[in-house]
Amino acid sequence: MGSLHKFSVILLMLCFATLGSAQYVKYKDPKQPVSVRVKDLLGRMTLAEKIGQMTQIERENATAEQIAKYFIGSVLSGGGSVPAPQASAQAWASMVNEMQKGALSTRLGIPMIYGIDAVHGHNNVYKATIFPHNVGLGATRDPDLVKRIGEATALEVRATGIPYVFAPCVAVCRDPRWGRCYESYSEDPKVVQSLTTLISGLQGDVPSNDVGRPYVGGSKKVAACAKHYVGDGGTVKGINENNTIIDTHGLLTIHMPPYYNSIIRGVSTVMVSYSSWNGVKMHANHHLITDFLKNKLRFRGFVISDWQGIDRITSPPHKNYSYSIEAGIGAGIDMIMVPYTYTEFIDDLTEQVNNKIIPMSRIDDAVYRILRVKFTMGLFESPFADSSLADELGKQEHRELAREAVRKSLVLLKNGKSSYSPVLPLPKKAGKILVAGSHADDLGRQCGGWTITWQGQPGNNITTGTTILSAIKATVDPSTTVVYSENPDSSVVTGDKYDYAIVVVGEPPYAEGFGDNLNLTIPEPGPTVIQTVCKSIKCVVVLISGRPLVVEPYIGGIDAFVAAWLPGTEGQGVADVLFGDYGFTGKLSRTWFKSVDQLPMNVGDAHYDPLFPFGYGLTTQTHSS
Repeated sequence: MGSLHKFSVILLMLCFATLGSAQYVKYKDPKQPVSVRVKDLLGRMTLAEKIGQMTQIERENATAEQIAKYFIGSVLSGGGSVPAPQASAQAWASMVNEMQKGALSTRLGIPMIYGIDAVHGHNNVYKATIFPHNVGLGATRDPDLVKRIGEATALEVRATGIPYVFAPCVAVCRDPRWGRCYESYSEDPKVVQSLTTLISGLQGDVPSNDVGRPYVGGSKKVAACAKHYVGDGGTVKGINENNTIIDTHGLLTIHMPPYYNSIIRGVSTVMVSYSSWNGVKMHANHHLITDFLKNKLRFRGFVISDWQGIDRITSPPHKNYSYSIEAGIGAGIDMIMVPYTYTEFIDDLTEQVNNKIIPMSRIDDAVYRILRVKFTMGLFESPFADSSLADELGKQEHRELAREAVRKSLVLLKNGKSSYSPVLPLPKKAGKILVAGSHADDLGRQCGGWTITWQGQPGNNITTGTTILSAIKATVDPSTTVVYSENPDSSVVTGDKYDYAIVVVGEPPYAEGFGDNLNLTIPEPGPTVIQTVCKSIKCVVVLISGRPLVVEPYIGGIDAFVAAWLPGTEGQGVADVLFGDYGFTGKLSRTWFKSVDQLPMNVGDAHYDPLFPFGYGLTTQTHSS
């Protein structure tokens, strides 16, 4: 009887041991190396679970039930896609958490990754800090500043429970007629390369032994995305999503270099461009996505399509979706931004794999890369929002950083009708000053596109911030009278004695193809305001724009001219420099042309005859008055 009892105990112990080992799952063990975890999880997945990981759907139709049913791997907010108007950080986090619960309820419990455009701060979110757009940051020539902006942006994005951003745009814009030129740091690839520091700010500094691997340093950092691969800034006449006609040497020396730096910095993802290279759609370019990016450059993160990017392989879009799926996945795209017709995508891709049109090895490569990023960034251990970060959104320190960025981004192109009589810095103490122009008191216009909504919008009620007029009033001496007239007629200008005028005009907000513009003139009534005011009063013209515009007809009559780009919410940075609390230091990151007939014209071109050359920018000393 004793030996039987002993046998029973051993049997029981064996049962418990088996039970214990059944509960231990390698991929759930954070002590295991990432590669071990990925291989273990991949080996357990069905085809449906794999294809779910490759599918990114829009927030609008992403319920917890749908995410669980289709094993969805990723959700995104398109431009302006929000849980509610003026939603709080807590409302965002709650939405993301509910979706995450759906993902975690599945058999394998693979967390979904939520992505959003955060291209100049967390720009879809009410009360977030809106930093200057990239064209302005290029003028700062300050990689450390851009890294700090990345750090602040990561915190504001995490405040809303989101771990992944579609930034930075590392386009090298070669033609300002392109509607996305303001998303490019410079026409010079070296400047763009130097400002890939944003990636290190967003993701954290990659450990020296991990250079080149995707890296995200914990739950206060976010996965980044270098975009749009490759040649998006080189299209004919700057037409958005069009054709970049350039030889291999030109592609590799002008448009590709920022991707080298991005990969070295451990960028987690790369987004493919809508555009074509010499007539071949980038979304179908196996040579550049698989042979070059993945195999030659050894990019280890995942490649994501743009919004309906594979649909646009055909013209018209979505004409032959089966072909688009075969071409896009076959080219090496790992995650498809569907974003709406996801059941069609899943069904079609499933059929193509089952029919051996797309090999399982291609699916496994895609899912391996997606899982590698998710494990590396700690998403399995920390899938939910950290509620303690909610106060990071629009934090005062971040607004101060944005104000510093504005100061450093301003480029002084003219200061006085002769160098012996500089106009700037302006005296704070004056009898009466005139502030004029459509952009002087308009937060939406000074932020530009990709602000709260996709296209941006004029007005002062879109979010929290400081207009340039408010900043001027806060900066001048209390005894100085500030008169504001958006579009003054000559009687206003001549009927009073003004010490000087500040005219703030520029472009309306726009994004992507809506900003394509073949004439690049200052929209009316801007030129009229400049001429009316500047013929009678000593004037400083501040131009708010996403690119250089035609100013040669007016520059002679202007006393001082400042390119302020799209400064964002912190307009106080403009006044800081106009009134001499800080000096002008910005340098043109783009060539300022005389006429659109010269375009494209970039630094280094044989025929280079600009109004202001690349790198130009006058300086001023600080003063107090």
